Amino acid sequence: DVQLVESGGGAVHPGGSLRLSCAASGFTFSDYDMKWVRQAPGKGLEWVSTINWRGVTADYADSVKGRFTISRDNARNMLYLQMNSLRTEDSAMYYCTSPLTSYAPRSQGTQVTVSS
Repeated sequence: DVQLVESGGGAVHPGGSLRLSCAASGFTFSDYDMKWVRQAPGKGLEWVSTINWRGVTADYADSVKGRFTISRDNARNMLYLQMNSLRTEDSAMYYCTSPLTSYAPRSQGTQVTVSS
């Protein structure tokens, strides 16, 4: 079974930083592109970032470009999201997703709250 376990969320002030982690198991992590998505209360799912299977190329939503960095460690089956210069509008539940679930969240996520 595909298992993805996110961690690293928390409460920070605007301008702060967080590093999210996602531990993957149950599939060959290094074979697949991975994505981070997020969902704020009362809003739909929003794509945040994608990284290819080798970790060479990445794409970002315009709303996070220049502030967030996605990375992965295929040897450790880990996906990361470094989030800098956080804004209140970044507050959401963050999920790592794989194509094995059509990039739909199937895990508990990690909560990020940005407030002054």
